[in-house]
Amino acid sequence: MVQKVPRLLLMAVVLGIFAPLAIAQTVTLSAQTSAAPAQAATTPQTGAPATITLADALQRARKNSPQFNAAVTELKVAHEDRVQARAALLPWVSFNSQYLYTQGNGTPSSRFIANNGVHEYIAEGNAHQVLFAGGQHLAEYHRAGALEALARAKSEIASRGLVVTVTQTYYGLVVAERKYANAQASAAEAQRFLTVSQQLERGGEVAHSDVIKAEIQFQQQQQTLQEAQLAMSKARLDLAVLLFPNFNQDFTVVDDLRLPEPLPTFDEVQALGSRNNQDLRAAAAALRAANADVTIARAGYFPTIALDYWYGIDANAFARYGFTTFTGPNGELLRERVPNLGYSASATLQLPIWNWGATRSKVHQASFKRQQARLELSFAQRELLASLRNFYNEAETARGAMERLGRVAELAADSLRLTNLRYGAGEATVLEVVDAQNTLTTARNAFDDGQARYRMAIANLQTLTGSF
Repeated sequence: MVQKVPRLLLMAVVLGIFAPLAIAQTVTLSAQTSAAPAQAATTPQTGAPATITLADALQRARKNSPQFNAAVTELKVAHEDRVQARAALLPWVSFNSQYLYTQGNGTPSSRFIANNGVHEYIAEGNAHQVLFAGGQHLAEYHRAGALEALARAKSEIASRGLVVTVTQTYYGLVVAERKYANAQASAAEAQRFLTVSQQLERGGEVAHSDVIKAEIQFQQQQQTLQEAQLAMSKARLDLAVLLFPNFNQDFTVVDDLRLPEPLPTFDEVQALGSRNNQDLRAAAAALRAANADVTIARAGYFPTIALDYWYGIDANAFARYGFTTFTGPNGELLRERVPNLGYSASATLQLPIWNWGATRSKVHQASFKRQQARLELSFAQRELLASLRNFYNEAETARGAMERLGRVAELAADSLRLTNLRYGAGEATVLEVVDAQNTLTTARNAFDDGQARYRMAIANLQTLTGSF
Protein backbone atom coordinates (compact mmCIF):
# COMPACT_ATOMS: atom_id res chain seq x y z
CA MET A 1 0.00 0.00 0.00
CA VAL A 2 2.94 2.33 0.57
CA GLN A 3 3.91 2.11 -3.09
CA LYS A 4 0.40 3.06 -4.24
CA VAL A 5 0.31 6.39 -2.43
CA PRO A 6 2.56 8.27 -4.91
CA ARG A 7 0.55 6.78 -7.73
CA LEU A 8 -2.70 8.10 -6.31
CA LEU A 9 -1.18 11.49 -5.72
CA LEU A 10 0.10 11.60 -9.29
CA MET A 11 -3.32 10.70 -10.69
CA ALA A 12 -4.99 13.32 -8.52
CA VAL A 13 -2.57 16.00 -9.68
CA VAL A 14 -2.99 15.09 -13.36
CA LEU A 15 -6.76 14.96 -13.05
CA GLY A 16 -6.66 18.33 -11.38
CA ILE A 17 -4.76 19.72 -14.34
CA PHE A 18 -6.67 18.15 -17.25
CA ALA A 19 -10.20 17.78 -15.93
CA PRO A 20 -10.90 21.55 -16.07
CA LEU A 21 -9.99 21.47 -19.78
CA ALA A 22 -12.87 19.13 -20.62
CA ILE A 23 -15.21 21.09 -18.37
CA ALA A 24 -14.13 24.32 -20.05
CA GLN A 25 -15.01 22.88 -23.46
CA THR A 26 -18.53 22.07 -22.31
CA VAL A 27 -18.99 25.46 -20.69
CA THR A 28 -17.69 27.22 -23.80
CA LEU A 29 -20.17 25.36 -26.01
CA SER A 30 -23.04 26.29 -23.70
CA ALA A 31 -21.87 29.89 -23.59
CA GLN A 32 -21.83 30.06 -27.38
CA THR A 33 -25.40 28.79 -27.50
CA SER A 34 -26.68 31.19 -24.85
CA ALA A 35 -24.87 34.15 -26.40
CA ALA A 36 -26.23 33.50 -29.88
CA PRO A 37 -28.99 36.18 -29.81
CA ALA A 38 -26.56 38.86 -28.65
CA GLN A 39 -24.03 37.84 -31.28
CA ALA A 40 -26.68 37.90 -33.99
CA ALA A 41 -27.66 41.40 -32.90
CA THR A 42 -24.10 42.73 -33.13
CA THR A 43 -23.14 40.93 -36.34
CA PRO A 44 -24.01 43.79 -38.76
CA GLN A 45 -21.90 46.29 -36.78
CA THR A 46 -18.89 44.13 -35.90
CA GLY A 47 -18.65 42.10 -39.11
CA ALA A 48 -18.60 38.89 -37.07
CA PRO A 49 -19.84 35.62 -38.62
CA ALA A 50 -23.61 35.45 -38.87
CA THR A 51 -25.30 33.36 -36.17
CA ILE A 52 -28.05 31.30 -37.75
CA THR A 53 -30.91 29.55 -36.02
CA LEU A 54 -33.02 26.83 -37.60
CA ALA A 55 -35.74 29.39 -38.38
CA ASP A 56 -33.16 31.62 -40.09
CA ALA A 57 -31.88 28.66 -42.07
CA LEU A 58 -35.39 27.81 -43.28
CA GLN A 59 -36.03 31.40 -44.32
CA ARG A 60 -32.79 31.58 -46.26
CA ALA A 61 -33.34 28.19 -47.89
CA ARG A 62 -36.79 29.22 -49.14
CA LYS A 63 -35.21 32.12 -51.00
CA ASN A 64 -32.42 30.08 -52.56
CA SER A 65 -33.92 26.64 -53.20
CA PRO A 66 -34.67 26.15 -56.93
CA GLN A 67 -37.01 23.21 -56.26
CA PHE A 68 -39.13 25.13 -53.75
CA ASN A 69 -39.28 28.25 -55.90
CA ALA A 70 -40.24 26.13 -58.91
CA ALA A 71 -43.25 24.87 -56.94
CA VAL A 72 -44.14 28.46 -55.95
CA THR A 73 -43.86 29.51 -59.60
CA GLU A 74 -46.21 26.70 -60.60
CA LEU A 75 -48.70 28.00 -58.05
CA LYS A 76 -48.50 31.52 -59.47
CA VAL A 77 -48.96 30.20 -63.00
CA ALA A 78 -51.96 28.13 -61.91
CA HIS A 79 -53.51 31.21 -60.29
CA GLU A 80 -53.18 33.14 -63.55
CA ASP A 81 -54.77 30.23 -65.42
CA ARG A 82 -57.73 30.49 -63.08
CA VAL A 83 -57.99 34.23 -63.73
CA GLN A 84 -58.00 33.57 -67.47
CA ALA A 85 -60.63 30.83 -67.13
CA ARG A 86 -62.85 33.18 -65.16
CA ALA A 87 -62.44 35.85 -67.84
CA ALA A 88 -63.72 33.39 -70.45
CA LEU A 89 -67.08 33.28 -68.61
CA LEU A 90 -67.57 37.03 -68.95
CA PRO A 91 -68.25 39.17 -72.03
CA TRP A 92 -65.22 40.77 -73.58
CA VAL A 93 -64.86 43.93 -75.64
CA SER A 94 -62.37 44.56 -78.43
CA PHE A 95 -61.71 47.33 -80.91
CA ASN A 96 -60.87 46.76 -84.57
CA SER A 97 -59.40 49.44 -86.81
CA GLN A 98 -58.76 48.56 -90.44
CA TYR A 99 -58.27 50.22 -93.84
CA LEU A 100 -59.04 48.31 -97.05
CA TYR A 101 -57.89 49.57 -100.43
CA THR A 102 -59.18 47.73 -103.48
CA GLN A 103 -58.51 48.24 -107.17
CA GLY A 104 -61.43 50.08 -108.75
CA ASN A 105 -63.43 49.22 -111.86
CA GLY A 106 -64.52 52.71 -112.95
CA THR A 107 -67.56 52.81 -110.68
CA PRO A 108 -67.92 53.51 -106.96
CA SER A 109 -67.76 49.77 -106.47
CA SER A 110 -64.56 47.76 -106.32
CA ARG A 111 -63.47 44.73 -108.30
CA PHE A 112 -64.02 42.34 -105.38
CA ILE A 113 -67.53 41.82 -104.13
CA ALA A 114 -66.31 41.08 -100.61
CA ASN A 115 -65.37 44.76 -100.18
CA ASN A 116 -67.86 47.60 -100.07
CA GLY A 117 -65.92 50.08 -102.17
CA VAL A 118 -62.56 51.17 -103.45
CA HIS A 119 -61.84 52.68 -100.03
CA GLU A 120 -63.26 51.09 -96.91
CA TYR A 121 -62.57 52.24 -93.34
CA ILE A 122 -63.41 50.07 -90.37
CA ALA A 123 -63.23 51.36 -86.79
CA GLU A 124 -65.64 49.61 -84.49
CA GLY A 125 -65.89 48.01 -81.09
CA ASN A 126 -67.10 44.47 -80.61
CA ALA A 127 -68.74 42.96 -77.52
CA HIS A 128 -68.68 39.16 -77.58
CA GLN A 129 -70.39 36.74 -75.22
CA VAL A 130 -70.75 32.97 -75.41
CA LEU A 131 -74.18 32.26 -73.97
CA PHE A 132 -73.97 28.48 -73.97
CA ALA A 133 -71.22 25.99 -74.79
CA GLY A 134 -72.38 22.84 -73.10
CA GLY A 135 -70.88 23.96 -69.78
CA GLN A 136 -67.37 23.93 -71.21
CA HIS A 137 -66.23 27.35 -69.97
CA LEU A 138 -67.68 26.82 -66.50
CA ALA A 139 -66.00 23.42 -66.29
CA GLU A 140 -62.72 24.97 -67.43
CA TYR A 141 -63.04 27.51 -64.63
CA HIS A 142 -63.65 24.73 -62.10
CA ARG A 143 -60.71 22.78 -63.48
CA ALA A 144 -58.45 25.84 -63.19
CA GLY A 145 -59.54 26.24 -59.57
CA ALA A 146 -58.78 22.58 -58.87
CA LEU A 147 -55.38 22.85 -60.55
CA GLU A 148 -54.62 25.93 -58.48
CA ALA A 149 -55.50 23.98 -55.33
CA LEU A 150 -53.30 21.15 -56.58
CA ALA A 151 -50.40 23.55 -57.17
CA ARG A 152 -50.91 25.07 -53.73
CA ALA A 153 -50.78 21.63 -52.13
CA LYS A 154 -47.64 20.79 -54.09
CA SER A 155 -45.99 24.03 -53.02
CA GLU A 156 -46.79 23.18 -49.40
CA ILE A 157 -45.39 19.69 -49.93
CA ALA A 158 -42.24 21.25 -51.35
CA SER A 159 -42.06 23.61 -48.37
CA ARG A 160 -42.36 20.77 -45.88
CA GLY A 161 -39.85 18.71 -47.81
CA LEU A 162 -37.47 21.65 -47.69
CA VAL A 163 -37.95 21.79 -43.92
CA VAL A 164 -36.85 18.15 -43.68
CA THR A 165 -33.82 18.78 -45.88
CA VAL A 166 -32.74 21.90 -44.00
CA THR A 167 -33.38 20.28 -40.62
CA GLN A 168 -31.28 17.28 -41.56
CA THR A 169 -28.44 19.42 -42.90
CA TYR A 170 -28.62 21.95 -40.06
CA TYR A 171 -28.49 19.40 -37.30
CA GLY A 172 -25.97 17.42 -39.30
CA LEU A 173 -23.61 20.37 -38.81
CA VAL A 174 -24.57 20.70 -35.14
CA VAL A 175 -23.86 17.02 -34.51
CA ALA A 176 -20.63 17.21 -36.52
CA GLU A 177 -19.48 20.10 -34.34
CA ARG A 178 -20.43 18.15 -31.23
CA LYS A 179 -18.55 15.09 -32.41
CA TYR A 180 -15.55 17.26 -33.12
CA ALA A 181 -15.75 18.60 -29.56
CA ASN A 182 -16.08 15.00 -28.31
CA ALA A 183 -13.05 14.02 -30.37
CA GLN A 184 -11.11 16.93 -28.89
CA ALA A 185 -12.04 15.85 -25.37
CA SER A 186 -11.12 12.23 -26.15
CA ALA A 187 -7.79 13.31 -27.64
CA ALA A 188 -7.08 15.39 -24.54
CA GLU A 189 -8.00 12.43 -22.33
CA ALA A 190 -5.73 10.14 -24.36
CA GLN A 191 -2.90 12.68 -24.08
CA ARG A 192 -3.46 12.91 -20.33
CA PHE A 193 -3.46 9.15 -19.91
CA LEU A 194 -0.29 8.83 -22.01
CA THR A 195 1.43 11.37 -19.77
CA VAL A 196 0.28 9.54 -16.65
CA SER A 197 1.45 6.16 -17.93
CA GLN A 198 4.84 7.57 -18.91
CA GLN A 199 5.31 9.12 -15.47
CA LEU A 200 4.23 5.93 -13.74
CA GLU A 201 6.63 3.92 -15.91
CA ARG A 202 9.50 6.18 -14.87
CA GLY A 203 8.52 5.52 -11.25
CA GLY A 204 8.58 1.79 -11.89
CA GLU A 205 4.92 1.36 -11.07
CA VAL A 206 3.65 0.15 -14.47
CA ALA A 207 5.10 -1.84 -17.30
CA HIS A 208 6.18 -0.37 -20.63
CA SER A 209 3.27 -2.19 -22.27
CA ASP A 210 0.91 0.28 -20.57
CA VAL A 211 2.76 3.15 -22.21
CA ILE A 212 2.56 1.45 -25.59
CA LYS A 213 -1.18 0.89 -25.23
CA ALA A 214 -1.67 4.49 -24.11
CA GLU A 215 0.29 5.78 -27.10
CA ILE A 216 -1.75 3.58 -29.47
CA GLN A 217 -4.90 5.04 -27.95
CA PHE A 218 -3.49 8.56 -28.35
CA GLN A 219 -2.65 8.05 -32.03
CA GLN A 220 -6.10 6.58 -32.72
CA GLN A 221 -7.78 9.53 -31.03
CA GLN A 222 -5.70 11.94 -33.12
CA GLN A 223 -6.91 10.20 -36.27
CA THR A 224 -10.48 10.30 -35.00
CA LEU A 225 -10.07 14.02 -34.32
CA GLN A 226 -8.90 14.62 -37.88
CA GLU A 227 -11.82 12.63 -39.33
CA ALA A 228 -14.25 14.57 -37.13
CA GLN A 229 -12.82 17.83 -38.42
CA LEU A 230 -13.26 16.64 -42.00
CA ALA A 231 -16.88 15.62 -41.33
CA MET A 232 -17.57 19.00 -39.73
CA SER A 233 -16.14 20.82 -42.74
CA LYS A 234 -18.25 18.74 -45.13
CA ALA A 235 -21.42 19.38 -43.10
CA ARG A 236 -20.71 23.12 -43.15
CA LEU A 237 -20.32 23.09 -46.93
CA ASP A 238 -23.57 21.17 -47.38
CA LEU A 239 -25.47 23.72 -45.30
CA ALA A 240 -23.80 26.70 -46.98
CA VAL A 241 -25.04 25.49 -50.39
CA LEU A 242 -28.63 25.59 -49.12
CA LEU A 243 -28.50 28.92 -47.32
CA PHE A 244 -26.38 31.37 -49.27
CA PRO A 245 -26.53 32.41 -52.94
CA ASN A 246 -22.87 33.43 -52.83
CA PHE A 247 -21.60 30.28 -51.08
CA ASN A 248 -20.70 31.91 -47.77
CA GLN A 249 -19.07 29.69 -45.13
CA ASP A 250 -18.56 32.41 -42.54
CA PHE A 251 -21.43 31.57 -40.18
CA THR A 252 -22.19 29.74 -36.97
CA VAL A 253 -25.26 27.69 -36.05
CA VAL A 254 -27.12 27.64 -32.76
CA ASP A 255 -27.14 24.28 -30.98
CA ASP A 256 -30.70 23.89 -29.67
CA LEU A 257 -30.75 20.08 -29.59
CA ARG A 258 -30.89 20.28 -25.81
CA LEU A 259 -34.41 21.72 -26.15
CA PRO A 260 -36.38 18.88 -27.79
CA GLU A 261 -39.81 19.59 -29.20
CA PRO A 262 -42.74 17.99 -27.36
CA LEU A 263 -44.52 15.08 -29.01
CA PRO A 264 -48.34 15.28 -28.99
CA THR A 265 -50.57 12.26 -28.60
CA PHE A 266 -51.35 10.09 -31.58
CA ASP A 267 -55.00 11.19 -31.58
CA GLU A 268 -53.90 14.81 -31.92
CA VAL A 269 -51.46 13.87 -34.67
CA GLN A 270 -54.15 11.92 -36.52
CA ALA A 271 -56.56 14.85 -36.32
CA LEU A 272 -53.91 17.23 -37.66
CA GLY A 273 -53.07 14.79 -40.45
CA SER A 274 -56.69 14.54 -41.59
CA ARG A 275 -56.95 18.35 -41.74
CA ASN A 276 -53.55 19.43 -42.94
CA ASN A 277 -52.15 16.61 -45.05
CA GLN A 278 -51.14 18.12 -48.38
CA ASP A 279 -50.78 14.81 -50.21
CA LEU A 280 -54.44 14.14 -49.50
CA ARG A 281 -55.39 17.63 -50.64
CA ALA A 282 -53.36 17.23 -53.81
CA ALA A 283 -55.06 13.93 -54.62
CA ALA A 284 -58.51 15.43 -53.98
CA ALA A 285 -57.72 18.45 -56.17
CA ALA A 286 -56.48 16.16 -58.95
CA LEU A 287 -59.77 14.26 -58.81
CA ARG A 288 -61.76 17.51 -59.08
CA ALA A 289 -59.68 18.51 -62.10
CA ALA A 290 -60.30 15.11 -63.68
CA ASN A 291 -64.07 15.49 -63.16
CA ALA A 292 -63.91 18.88 -64.86
CA ASP A 293 -61.98 17.35 -67.78
CA VAL A 294 -64.82 14.87 -68.31
CA THR A 295 -67.36 17.71 -68.38
CA ILE A 296 -65.22 19.66 -70.85
CA ALA A 297 -64.94 16.65 -73.14
CA ARG A 298 -68.70 16.02 -73.04
CA ALA A 299 -69.36 19.66 -73.95
CA GLY A 300 -68.35 18.72 -77.49
CA TYR A 301 -71.74 16.99 -77.86
CA PHE A 302 -73.70 20.21 -77.22
CA PRO A 303 -74.37 23.23 -79.45
CA THR A 304 -72.66 26.58 -78.94
CA ILE A 305 -74.57 29.86 -78.85
CA ALA A 306 -72.70 33.16 -79.09
CA LEU A 307 -73.80 36.80 -79.31
CA ASP A 308 -71.82 39.65 -80.92
CA TYR A 309 -72.55 43.37 -80.98
CA TRP A 310 -70.61 45.90 -83.08
CA TYR A 311 -70.69 49.69 -82.96
CA GLY A 312 -68.55 52.05 -85.00
CA ILE A 313 -67.69 52.95 -88.58
CA ASP A 314 -67.64 50.65 -91.59
CA ALA A 315 -67.86 53.07 -94.51
CA ASN A 316 -66.07 54.47 -97.58
CA ALA A 317 -64.95 57.56 -95.65
CA PHE A 318 -63.28 57.79 -92.25
CA ALA A 319 -65.71 60.37 -90.91
CA ARG A 320 -68.73 60.62 -88.70
CA TYR A 321 -70.87 61.52 -91.71
CA GLY A 322 -70.62 60.54 -95.36
CA PHE A 323 -72.39 61.43 -98.58
CA THR A 324 -74.45 59.36 -100.93
CA THR A 325 -75.16 60.29 -104.59
CA PHE A 326 -78.47 59.64 -106.25
CA THR A 327 -80.40 60.81 -109.34
CA GLY A 328 -83.11 63.39 -108.79
CA PRO A 329 -86.56 63.43 -110.47
CA ASN A 330 -85.23 65.63 -113.28
CA GLY A 331 -82.18 63.44 -113.92
CA GLU A 332 -79.80 65.61 -111.96
CA LEU A 333 -77.22 64.11 -109.55
CA LEU A 334 -77.91 64.94 -105.93
CA ARG A 335 -75.82 64.38 -102.76
CA GLU A 336 -77.18 63.68 -99.33
CA ARG A 337 -75.31 63.52 -96.02
CA VAL A 338 -75.77 60.25 -94.16
CA PRO A 339 -74.36 59.10 -90.80
CA ASN A 340 -71.52 56.57 -90.85
CA LEU A 341 -71.75 55.60 -87.18
CA GLY A 342 -73.98 52.61 -86.58
CA TYR A 343 -74.31 49.24 -84.92
CA SER A 344 -75.03 45.67 -85.83
CA ALA A 345 -75.58 42.46 -83.92
CA SER A 346 -75.41 38.77 -84.66
CA ALA A 347 -76.35 35.57 -82.92
CA THR A 348 -74.49 32.38 -83.83
CA LEU A 349 -75.65 28.82 -83.28
CA GLN A 350 -73.14 26.07 -83.96
CA LEU A 351 -74.30 22.44 -83.93
CA PRO A 352 -71.82 19.57 -83.79
CA ILE A 353 -72.80 16.98 -86.41
CA TRP A 354 -69.91 14.64 -87.16
CA ASN A 355 -66.21 14.61 -86.27
CA TRP A 356 -65.29 10.96 -86.76
CA GLY A 357 -65.57 10.05 -83.08
CA ALA A 358 -63.11 12.65 -81.82
CA THR A 359 -65.46 13.89 -79.07
CA ARG A 360 -66.19 10.34 -77.94
CA SER A 361 -62.48 9.62 -77.80
CA LYS A 362 -61.88 12.74 -75.68
CA VAL A 363 -64.58 11.61 -73.24
CA HIS A 364 -62.92 8.22 -72.95
CA GLN A 365 -59.54 9.83 -72.29
CA ALA A 366 -60.94 12.06 -69.57
CA SER A 367 -62.79 9.12 -67.99
CA PHE A 368 -59.61 7.05 -67.84
CA LYS A 369 -57.79 9.91 -66.10
CA ARG A 370 -60.65 10.33 -63.63
CA GLN A 371 -60.56 6.64 -62.77
CA GLN A 372 -56.83 6.91 -62.11
CA ALA A 373 -57.36 10.02 -59.96
CA ARG A 374 -59.94 8.17 -57.85
CA LEU A 375 -57.50 5.32 -57.34
CA GLU A 376 -54.72 7.71 -56.31
CA LEU A 377 -57.01 9.46 -53.83
CA SER A 378 -57.97 6.16 -52.22
CA PHE A 379 -54.32 5.16 -52.03
CA ALA A 380 -53.36 8.52 -50.52
CA GLN A 381 -55.95 8.04 -47.78
CA ARG A 382 -54.60 4.59 -46.89
CA GLU A 383 -51.01 5.72 -47.15
CA LEU A 384 -51.69 8.65 -44.82
CA LEU A 385 -52.95 6.36 -42.06
CA ALA A 386 -49.96 4.05 -42.42
CA SER A 387 -47.42 6.88 -42.63
CA LEU A 388 -48.89 8.65 -39.59
CA ARG A 389 -48.53 5.53 -37.49
CA ASN A 390 -45.07 4.77 -38.86
CA PHE A 391 -43.66 8.28 -38.35
CA TYR A 392 -45.26 8.58 -34.92
CA ASN A 393 -43.76 5.28 -33.81
CA GLU A 394 -40.39 6.45 -35.08
CA ALA A 395 -40.71 9.70 -33.11
CA GLU A 396 -41.70 7.84 -29.93
CA THR A 397 -38.81 5.42 -30.32
CA ALA A 398 -36.36 8.22 -31.03
CA ARG A 399 -37.50 10.15 -27.97
CA GLY A 400 -37.10 7.11 -25.72
CA ALA A 401 -33.71 6.32 -27.25
CA MET A 402 -32.57 9.92 -26.73
CA GLU A 403 -33.40 9.77 -23.03
CA ARG A 404 -31.66 6.44 -22.56
CA LEU A 405 -28.59 7.50 -24.53
CA GLY A 406 -28.30 10.60 -22.36
CA ARG A 407 -28.29 8.43 -19.27
CA VAL A 408 -25.69 6.12 -20.85
CA ALA A 409 -23.42 9.11 -21.59
CA GLU A 410 -23.64 10.21 -17.97
CA LEU A 411 -22.80 6.70 -16.75
CA ALA A 412 -19.91 6.40 -19.21
CA ALA A 413 -18.39 9.66 -17.94
CA ASP A 414 -18.68 8.48 -14.35
CA SER A 415 -17.25 5.08 -15.32
CA LEU A 416 -14.17 6.71 -16.88
CA ARG A 417 -13.63 8.81 -13.79
CA LEU A 418 -13.81 5.77 -11.50
CA THR A 419 -11.64 3.67 -13.81
CA ASN A 420 -8.97 6.35 -13.81
CA LEU A 421 -9.00 6.36 -10.01
CA ARG A 422 -8.81 2.58 -9.90
CA TYR A 423 -5.90 2.60 -12.37
CA GLY A 424 -4.11 5.14 -10.21
CA ALA A 425 -4.65 2.85 -7.25
CA GLY A 426 -3.34 -0.13 -9.18
CA GLU A 427 -6.72 -1.87 -9.23
CA ALA A 428 -7.47 -1.49 -12.95
CA THR A 429 -5.55 -2.35 -16.09
CA VAL A 430 -4.67 -0.13 -18.98
CA LEU A 431 -7.17 -2.03 -21.15
CA GLU A 432 -9.98 -1.07 -18.78
CA VAL A 433 -9.00 2.59 -18.99
CA VAL A 434 -8.85 2.51 -22.79
CA ASP A 435 -12.19 0.70 -22.93
CA ALA A 436 -13.75 3.31 -20.63
CA GLN A 437 -12.40 6.11 -22.82
CA ASN A 438 -13.78 4.54 -25.99
CA THR A 439 -17.10 3.82 -24.29
CA LEU A 440 -17.45 7.46 -23.25
CA THR A 441 -16.68 8.73 -26.75
CA THR A 442 -19.12 6.27 -28.32
CA ALA A 443 -21.82 7.14 -25.77
CA ARG A 444 -21.46 10.88 -26.34
CA ASN A 445 -21.61 10.50 -30.11
CA ALA A 446 -24.59 8.16 -29.85
CA PHE A 447 -26.39 10.67 -27.62
CA ASP A 448 -25.77 13.46 -30.14
CA ASP A 449 -27.04 11.23 -32.95
CA GLY A 450 -30.06 10.33 -30.84
CA GLN A 451 -31.01 13.98 -30.35
CA ALA A 452 -30.68 14.67 -34.07
CA ARG A 453 -32.69 11.55 -34.85
CA TYR A 454 -35.56 12.79 -32.69
CA ARG A 455 -35.56 16.17 -34.42
CA MET A 456 -35.60 14.48 -37.80
CA ALA A 457 -38.46 12.22 -36.70
CA ILE A 458 -40.47 15.29 -35.69
CA ALA A 459 -39.71 16.98 -39.02
CA ASN A 460 -40.82 13.89 -40.96
CA LEU A 461 -44.01 13.66 -38.93
CA GLN A 462 -44.77 17.32 -39.60
CA THR A 463 -44.61 16.70 -43.35
CA LEU A 464 -47.93 14.90 -42.85
CA THR A 465 -49.50 17.13 -40.18
CA GLY A 466 -47.98 20.56 -40.52
CA SER A 467 -46.53 22.34 -37.50
CA PHE A 468 -47.79 21.38 -34.05
